[in-house]
Amino acid sequence: MKNLKIPYQLPEWKRAVIKVGSALIAPGNNFSSMKYMLAIANFVNECLKQEKEIVIVSSGAAASGRAMQKNIPKNIPVSIPRKQAFAALGQIQMMQKWSGLFDVPCAQILITHDDINNRRRYVNAKNAMKELLKLKALPIVNENDTVVVQELKVGDNDNLAAHVADIVEADLLVLCSDIDGLYTKNPKIYADAEKITIVDQINDEIRLMAGISDNPVATGGMRTKIEAAEKAVSRGIDVIIVNGTRQETFIELLQGNLPGTLFKKYSNPKAAKKHWIDHGIKCEGTLFVDSGAKNAIIKKSASLLPSGIRSLEGVFSQGDAVKIVYREDGQEQEIGKGIVQYSSFELEKIKGKHSDEIEPILGFFSCKSIIHRDDMVVKK
Repeated sequence: MKNLKIPYQLPEWKRAVIKVGSALIAPGNNFSSMKYMLAIANFVNECLKQEKEIVIVSSGAAASGRAMQKNIPKNIPVSIPRKQAFAALGQIQMMQKWSGLFDVPCAQILITHDDINNRRRYVNAKNAMKELLKLKALPIVNENDTVVVQELKVGDNDNLAAHVADIVEADLLVLCSDIDGLYTKNPKIYADAEKITIVDQINDEIRLMAGISDNPVATGGMRTKIEAAEKAVSRGIDVIIVNGTRQETFIELLQGNLPGTLFKKYSNPKAAKKHWIDHGIKCEGTLFVDSGAKNAIIKKSASLLPSGIRSLEGVFSQGDAVKIVYREDGQEQEIGKGIVQYSSFELEKIKGKHSDEIEPILGFFSCKSIIHRDDMVVKK
């Protein structure tokens, strides 16, 4: 962690994902506005002229749609279906604004975390977006808020941007905020807050610095940007948090300077499948293992066999992700996460058994391991 007072040069990059939040698209909870979009678009156009590739992850549809309804007071809570309707209304307006700012064709991509959670759809999204980049088009991605419920939550598009950066194999993820980067404290409240220029490793100290956004329009905050950064750097992607309300930010970026906070990518990033297991798919249950299985997984890079499973929680199917937990004397240690080869119903019958007993008990045999090492991420 460094606080540099001199200009810092950005690492070289060829492909970047830029996340633009609601506060920049619809400032003051109004219609989609050019106030901040124009400077961002000028930056993107200059990058495209330099043969660089850009993907935009844009919030703001729901805020724009709500602002179109003049008879609805801004401060009154609305239902989930109403939010979904606002998103449908505002998405068209937002895309019209963006597409009018570029000389290249724009492509609208609406995805959900279910698309990321499903490996086949994840790969399909990767292929489609990479093909759009080959066609010299500008993909503009947003959460499909019209058809989802649980994804309409704080900070979703920060984390979505990290997933998109992984999908397109970006070199750089740019998270636009309304402050100049990560600070030791909230700079809007504390005069002695200091900006952090370089973050070499995201640890508990860094996470504690992140607060929740007090902007009523934004759906995220610094905390979710740290979460997004953690996902991206583990995949070998540099991340910067910059102030998207300042035109000077994008001038500095074009000059190769760092106008915000840089989170350095890991030198040994996770493989694509391991990263997807860790960050792209949610756990449907938990397997509690004995000390032998724990040591074999952590120290010997072994697969998880049925003999090492003490008990399980949750209802899940073959192909779902589950947590691997060691529990002793009331204390729990999460040691990994992986994709199971058997359902919870089947595992209740074969837990604690030898692999040779799987077929006699179940009447069929899929795999001798419950979670193969290649389908497992171990928590260090």
